[in-house]
Amino acid sequence: MNQPVRKRGRPRLLQHDVGLDVAARLFWQHGYEGTSIADLTEAMGIPAPSLYAAYGSKEELYRQALDHISERENKQWLEALQGKMPAYDAIAFYLHDAAARFTDQGRPRGCVISTAVLQHAEKNGSVAHAVAARRELGLQTIKARFDRAVAEGELAPETDTDALARFYGAVVQGMSAQACDGASRATLTRLADVALSAWPRSRRHRRNQVP
Repeated sequence: MNQPVRKRGRPRLLQHDVGLDVAARLFWQHGYEGTSIADLTEAMGIPAPSLYAAYGSKEELYRQALDHISERENKQWLEALQGKMPAYDAIAFYLHDAAARFTDQGRPRGCVISTAVLQHAEKNGSVAHAVAARRELGLQTIKARFDRAVAEGELAPETDTDALARFYGAVVQGMSAQACDGASRATLTRLADVALSAWPRSRRHRRNQVP
């Protein structure tokens, strides 16, 4: 006799990275505090015990989701800053890339890190500190590029590279906030160009000067 065909049951878990994609988008759209475990399990199609088994706590899932999406989001501008192009060109790429990404219709607006968990309940202080540490790491990456520009003679020795990095970091953070408020790519690009006009003039990249 033929054996009856067994029906295939529902998979217990999503693929790990697929789940991180889903979670990252929810956190990006609604914020850490605005995203509940119920929201996550519904979007991911798994019960709460499976979520905890695969990702740990909500806080740990948030950290994993940020790691997962940041690798993709940061890849191009990090390559620009750490590559061989002049510092001015690298920062120009960074700002114009932000204007494009923050207003891309295929993804949530703004930056998943720049404006995340700025206001929070006291119980979520560790999450806020973790995100702030990521922002600080980004600033230090920009500063390192400016330090290299000083060493290579592109920027003057007296350049305050920390202040310059924090200035451009603040510009990007503001672009993220304005994108969330509905600013267009063209608006953010104009903002980026104004910010680039603040580049220290003494050693400005010659390609961008009129002979």
